[in-house]
Amino acid sequence: QTRLVESGGGSVQAGGSLSLSCTAFEYTYSTYCMAWFRQEPGKEREGIASADSDGIINYRDSGKGRFTIDPHNAPKTLRLHMDRLNTNATATYYCASTPLWSPDNCHKLRLDFKFWGQGIEVTVGG
Repeated sequence: QTRLVESGGGSVQAGGSLSLSCTAFEYTYSTYCMAWFRQEPGKEREGIASADSDGIINYRDSGKGRFTIDPHNAPKTLRLHMDRLNTNATATYYCASTPLWSPDNCHKLRLDFKFWGQGIEVTVGG
């Protein structure tokens, strides 16, 4: 059974940077869409960025320029680097992975992923 594990979360001061890593265990499909999502307390989960086995990377507009994903080891690992963090970035961050059954769902960061990590907390202090 595929399992995703996030690491690298914690606390950071506003304006700082933080990198998260996602490691996939026993991913056996020949195609993939991997992505990072975030969820603030009381709000819906939203996508940050995705990368697929066709080499396409997509970012949600709100994260462009500040969030960068590194998919060169996907589907085994996917890193998320976050720069110039503000307090709005405080959230639980989730890694997700799925076979590339729907490139459109992948590119538009819809929640239709087969595998999810347990999430990791990021707190940005003011």
